Amino acid sequence: MNFLESDVSVSLTSIFMKFVGLWMAANEYEQRIRNIMVSYNVFAILFALWIQTMDIYNSWGNIRACLFSTSNTLSLILPLLKIFILLIHKEDFFRLILYMKRNFLELQNYDDYERKVVIDCKRKCTFFICFFTFLTMATTASYIITPIIGNIGKNESDRVLPFNMWINLPLNMTPYFEITFVLQVLSLYQIGVSYFCFDNFLCIMNLHVAGQFKVLQYRISNIADLIIKMEEKKEKLIIESMYYSNKCYSIFKKYIRQHQALIAYCRKIEVVFNWIALEQVLMFSLLICLDGYQILMANGDIKTRAIFSCHILSCLCQLLMFSYSCDCIIRESVSVATAAYAGSWTLLPMTISGMMMRRDLVVVIMRASIPCYLTGKGYFIVSLETYTSVLSTAASYFTLLRNNIESGNET
Repeated sequence: MNFLESDVSVSLTSIFMKFVGLWMAANEYEQRIRNIMVSYNVFAILFALWIQTMDIYNSWGNIRACLFSTSNTLSLILPLLKIFILLIHKEDFFRLILYMKRNFLELQNYDDYERKVVIDCKRKCTFFICFFTFLTMATTASYIITPIIGNIGKNESDRVLPFNMWINLPLNMTPYFEITFVLQVLSLYQIGVSYFCFDNFLCIMNLHVAGQFKVLQYRISNIADLIIKMEEKKEKLIIESMYYSNKCYSIFKKYIRQHQALIAYCRKIEVVFNWIALEQVLMFSLLICLDGYQILMANGDIKTRAIFSCHILSCLCQLLMFSYSCDCIIRESVSVATAAYAGSWTLLPMTISGMMMRRDLVVVIMRASIPCYLTGKGYFIVSLETYTSVLSTAASYFTLLRNNIESGNET
């Protein structure tokens, strides 16, 4: 079994990506299915946006109802923008997936330490993806379950839908109620899948790139040991030979090419996801603020608190997964410089290859001192500091919102 087949996070995420329609197609038939799924997904989100917009319009003046619909609207805008952005960069996105599959997941020439690093990356990915997927689907289920429980024991005229619909039809009567309920549930499920699948794949790519930087650190700092294992000779005989110097430089050039490939891969991730990173950070502060308001200021409404408790946990997990995976790339890419300096280059004889390797080593250290990172369209670098900054901003927004509402109620 290869790495891809045993990787739960990749397998699970690829299934959901197919539901959204943004996945590679093997033939024309699959491509038509993908196009249909993308269209259906966009239609489902637009349908939900129309419902929330009409609810805000008809509930204007009711601050709690408007904030409820506004929070839902922001949660709809997030996946819709991600779909449009990835459709624009679809070819580059697919190349990122194929490169990861061929060079990070399927290679079998890892030694025990390198294999342990890759397996550790897979475990982190599986934990984040499963946890975030569970919280998002729990939020989706809470939107569906709360009206079902609320409708128990009620007459037909008192039944409620997951979301208010302002159309001139008796929607609480059979069969309009059942048809509308099913349409909202189908739309809600598709939105839930769109909400987490793109972030899941970004997390997978980031953590595996960070893992490859860690593998590269190990290889650069242990060139001598790797040669000794390959040659099966005594260390002293190898170190004193010109052959050892030439062999070290040849392997070192191979690792330089690997380093260059990882840097290029990070740049491609930046091109594809920089707008998404900007959108995420800007939206998270507002979402966490509105979710916190719905939880703390719900006046005993258990249903609203249950929904937004799941939602805020999902947002916090999504933000942590997003910022942590980006922070891993920063830390591991910079650590390549330390690993290169800690290598066995001092044992090299002063041959032509030995001097060239020392010169190139300086270049590698200088380049590795500049970290690889993902930015929000160049405005900021995404790291774990982003997580604390977003939470601080959300708390400020919440305080401002609460004070404004309380002052408005007093007047």
